[in-house]
This record gives sequence, C-alpha cells and structure tokens, in this order.
Amino acid sequence: MSMQYMSLFDMAITGIPAILFGVWQLVSVNREIARDKAARAAREAQADDHTGSR
Repeated sequence: MSMQYMSLFDMAITGIPAILFGVWQLVSVNREIARDKAARAAREAQADDHTGSR
C-alpha cells in the first residue's frame, strides 16, 4: 500500500469509531431528555388531579 492509503486507513480506524460514539451519545441524551419530560408531565398531571379534587 502507498503511504496515502495508509494514512486514510489510519484516519478511518480512529475517526469512524469517534464519530459513531458521538452520534450514539447524542441519541442517548435526547432519549433521556424525552423520558424526563414525559415523567415530569406525568407528575404534574398527577399533582393537578390531587389538587383539583379538593
């Protein structure tokens, strides 16, 4: 292999996993934010049910 292809291969070996890890982290954080929003909405709805029945 020529040095040009070796350097591209080296960049791919290090770059692709780093990019995939970043995308995975972004998806994971977005899912966690969505879960937190849903849980907060459920708690607020439950609190509204308890205060509205008095």
